[in-house]
Amino acid sequence: MAAEHQAVAPVAVVPATWRDLRAVWDLEKLCFPDDSWPWIDVLAALTFPETVRLKAMLEGQPAGFIVGDRRRHEGMGWIATIGVHPDRRRQGIARRLLEQCEIDLGMPRVRLTLRRSNLGARRLYDLAGYQQIDVWNRYYRNGEDGLVMEKVMPPGGASQDERRLVE
Repeated sequence: MAAEHQAVAPVAVVPATWRDLRAVWDLEKLCFPDDSWPWIDVLAALTFPETVRLKAMLEGQPAGFIVGDRRRHEGMGWIATIGVHPDRRRQGIARRLLEQCEIDLGMPRVRLTLRRSNLGARRLYDLAGYQQIDVWNRYYRNGEDGLVMEKVMPPGGASQDERRLVE
């Protein structure tokens, strides 16, 4: 039986700041060549209040990132973007980023959107407990549909300190 994930060196999931603009933007362009955010949007994500922004550090280098925002008036968080360097995929990095972002958002529900064709991401979200709730037709620049997924967070989950996913 093939291994689900390759072995991974210790990954530190830590807050990202505006000082990480270049590294996060470079990863954004590498991960999403057809739909990458402009640098000004990445900067906004790294500075706006109510935004959770994390990076995964592996061997002293950024290996991935995630941005989520709290929509308190809607009672939910929204994962705006998550990316892992192509050479570091299938090592559990995205899972760790997602879990920590969910904790840091601290909202009862979390939503996200992914391309219909992104089967790897779909598997990650299915395994993490997300359910598809909608389809946004022609959401992406190339006309591909976006699948909207939602996770209802378990009540009384572990505290942030107990669950911090930094190794």
